[in-house]
Amino acid sequence: MGSLENGISLKRAGSRNERNPFSSRPRSRFSRLLLFKKLDYLQWICTVAVFLFFVVFFQMFLPGSVMEKSQGSFLDDKDSVFGELSYLKEMGGLDFGEDIRLEPCKLLEKFQRENKLVNLDSSSGFNRSQHRFHYRKPQLALVFADLLVHPQQLLMVTIATALKEIGYELQVNDNEFYAVHDFYDGILVSSLEAKSVFSSFIQEPFKSIPLIWTIHERALAIRSREYTSSGQIELVNDWKKVFSRATVVVFPNYALPMIYSTFDSGNYYVIPGSPAVVWKGENAMDLLKDSQRIKMGYGPDEVLIAIVGSQFMYKGLWLEHALILQALLPLFADNNSNSHPKIIILSSDSTSNYSMAVERIALNLRYPSGVVKHVAVEEEVDNVLSMTDIVIYGSFLDEPSFPEVLTKAMSLGKPIIAPELSNIRKYVDDRVNGYIFPKENIKVLTQIILQVISNGKLSPLARNIASIGRETVKNLMVQETVEGYAFLLENVLKLPSEVAPLKAVAELPSKLKEEWQWNLFGDFLNFTLEDRSAKFLNKLEEQWNHSRREKFGSLIAVDDSFSYEIWEEEKRTHILDTKRRREEQELKDRTDQPRGTWEDVYRNAKKADRMRNDLHERDERELERIGQPLCIYEPYFGEGTWPFLHQNSLYRGIGLSTKGRRPGMDDVDGPSRLQLLNNPYYRDTLGEYGAFFAIANRIDRLHRNAWIGFQSWRATARKASLSGIAETSLLDAIEKRKYGDALYFWVRMDTDPRNNMQRDFWSFCDAINAGKCKLAFSETLKRMYGLGQDFNSLPPMPEGVGTWSVMQSWALPTKSFLEFVMFSRMFVDALDAQMYDEHYQSGHCYLSFSKDKHCYSRVLELLINFWAYHSARRIVYVNPETGAMQEYHKFKDRRGKMWIKWFSFNTLKVMDEDLAEEADSDHPKRRWLWPSTGEVVWQGVLDRERNLRNRQKETRKQKSKDKLERMRHKHRQKALGKYVKPLPEDTEISNSTTVTSV
Repeated sequence: MGSLENGISLKRAGSRNERNPFSSRPRSRFSRLLLFKKLDYLQWICTVAVFLFFVVFFQMFLPGSVMEKSQGSFLDDKDSVFGELSYLKEMGGLDFGEDIRLEPCKLLEKFQRENKLVNLDSSSGFNRSQHRFHYRKPQLALVFADLLVHPQQLLMVTIATALKEIGYELQVNDNEFYAVHDFYDGILVSSLEAKSVFSSFIQEPFKSIPLIWTIHERALAIRSREYTSSGQIELVNDWKKVFSRATVVVFPNYALPMIYSTFDSGNYYVIPGSPAVVWKGENAMDLLKDSQRIKMGYGPDEVLIAIVGSQFMYKGLWLEHALILQALLPLFADNNSNSHPKIIILSSDSTSNYSMAVERIALNLRYPSGVVKHVAVEEEVDNVLSMTDIVIYGSFLDEPSFPEVLTKAMSLGKPIIAPELSNIRKYVDDRVNGYIFPKENIKVLTQIILQVISNGKLSPLARNIASIGRETVKNLMVQETVEGYAFLLENVLKLPSEVAPLKAVAELPSKLKEEWQWNLFGDFLNFTLEDRSAKFLNKLEEQWNHSRREKFGSLIAVDDSFSYEIWEEEKRTHILDTKRRREEQELKDRTDQPRGTWEDVYRNAKKADRMRNDLHERDERELERIGQPLCIYEPYFGEGTWPFLHQNSLYRGIGLSTKGRRPGMDDVDGPSRLQLLNNPYYRDTLGEYGAFFAIANRIDRLHRNAWIGFQSWRATARKASLSGIAETSLLDAIEKRKYGDALYFWVRMDTDPRNNMQRDFWSFCDAINAGKCKLAFSETLKRMYGLGQDFNSLPPMPEGVGTWSVMQSWALPTKSFLEFVMFSRMFVDALDAQMYDEHYQSGHCYLSFSKDKHCYSRVLELLINFWAYHSARRIVYVNPETGAMQEYHKFKDRRGKMWIKWFSFNTLKVMDEDLAEEADSDHPKRRWLWPSTGEVVWQGVLDRERNLRNRQKETRKQKSKDKLERMRHKHRQKALGKYVKPLPEDTEISNSTTVTSV
């Protein structure tokens, strides 16, 4: 078995078999030798010994010697043929490929294993599979390279129609797809030409979104060999990076994964079935039939028989061709007839040596000269099939799906004859839409061919069968395709708890599973299809070559002599600069230096040191931000979020990772302000909450504005961020203190796509947290306040009135923000204490149905509402478009419902100081999150820092006094004499000097 493309083969290393989900088969020694590469017939012919064996083999076992027997004995006694073949197979000399198994088992086992773990009951006894909420449908994005008509779009539209009926909600996008990736549960990408959309999917935070990429083109697989041979390794690696990003790469047949083996990262999958072949057959039927016959030397009235085979190569293929030719010999019984049919054998072997082998087989079978001809499949398969009259499938290998070559033949209206193999018998009814013969009984094939050809022409029955077959293949394998994609999505997608369950595929209307959506493309079926993938790859290569020339062009043009000249020039320049600096230093030493006291020198040095830290360069945005009452921080993680961040002075980004920060911007480096963000586990678990802790940690060194705000990049992606009018309105309300100490928010819970049913606070929180939001709050507050397990009360939140903030987009007075962070640090610590062990080890927590690295983030998203309500803050909604404001949950409606004592500043401050004293004095060795989320401050720390500052101040004073005292008592040596200038040159030159005592 091998690749369909010439020269492409797959190496069969053990590691390859372990990670390739498409091949699992026991193999003989000869199979291991010849699998995945084509037979080299040149060695058989050029080596004398092997050539003699070849001749003897033909004389003994093949039909050349059988001709000496009676024709009836060959056809009647199958043991005389297949018995000998079985003997050869036992010796390892023959392989019909029956042991080949091509199944995407590894990939399916991976998904099913993960889903099995998800469906297990949690340690608390909560059955995850029975508590799914019905707040929204699963969201899918369907991405095309463009929206032009193409057969691949017919496939995807058919799939999309069925998925929509199952319960998915889909949005169609073209190649410019660029927006709200994070809000989709999965993405379906069609064709190689959609490669450009991967530029954002390979960046954080979109790397984890399930992406299924359907590829039907062969062009890249062929080009990859050229890239490797020409040294364009960077281009190959770029494609490998794209292929590895896809969660699953889906191919419509089992040959494509093999020829794309260069880019295989263990995520290949096959869902057989595509209308592309039929679409092409509809356009090509009888279009160039006569011209192709003339081109290949056949007459218009001659009957042409095409013998086709498997898309995989194996050792017994040539012997199968010989058996088929043997069965067709009765057509040539009349030696005097001039109307003999012509036979064309199509195979995957494009070498001329196989053509020689076919000629030798025909010669041994005593075919008339010129009747049998070999044509390579990859060159002219469509042209050959279009001009033939009958197509015989001459392979005994039961492929994993219906052979594509038979699909092409049936779509062209040709009668097909095939052996009775399971995946052929499934779609072909004998003498209804095709002909079937048992592979163990060759005489049935002879009987069929004599019925199909009558008086040198196709019989009327054969023409009628071909017509029925053409209608059959028009909607071939629609059900397998639809069910395959539905099954794949079911296993790949990890749907959150608020998503409604899907219908079973069996409940789909039969029409959606039995027909492609031809009715939507009826006006375009006659359009001529062009190979757009070749143009796309050409354009991509031009761009790559252009960027490479820009990057390395100047360096490539420089020769060795020019490089040496540059080096010499640089050396001379360096010598001159060194000499000039030495001269300047000597002149500086000779000039008089101003003198001063040691106190002045010390003071100036300290002043220069202080100024050095304050002279950092500030851009215009930073200078403008100083005079504003509000600064809104936008937390982000990864380059994929950059397009959704603002660049004016009101906003400032804060990166949650040292990687992926915006160049040239004065964004805050979160990990440098809070070391906890260097831990990937907590960076993912806390999400945007990590930015709150980072900003609050020693906030006076960073934030000097009276108010502080935060806005999620997701709000910008959903077009829910503040407009210019809303920004002005918010600033005006803050400056005038219109609502006082209030929480302003501009992304509403009742308009959130996750809350289409507009449920209340606790219902919505439960829906997005696997029904465990109330439990999480209750258990966390018990730990936080040290309450007993018998305490079952939960601070109430109003039902049926008002709305709440979502997506962390709000503003607060800076003082209130610090109070909120104080509360949040203790809440997060208590939440982490009950979930860390299970979540860190297994990736599961009871707030999600599946593995979720953002376990706490959905609870923390709503925590600002919980704190603001019970701490007696006013809650004001700002319309992000108009800036209009509306207060919700007014104080008069809250009386008697708020737990103010629990959320008051004094209570929280006492709790915070108790934790700080424990962390500072006791230094507990247990794992404890709270000290890592911010400053550890209590009165003991303040006293110790004050004493330390006083001691340092006294030490500095004492050092200054000691220096002054040493300077006063320093011993000063008297001068030994003075220098006398020599006499002028016109007088007597004296070599002596005079030293006069002072």
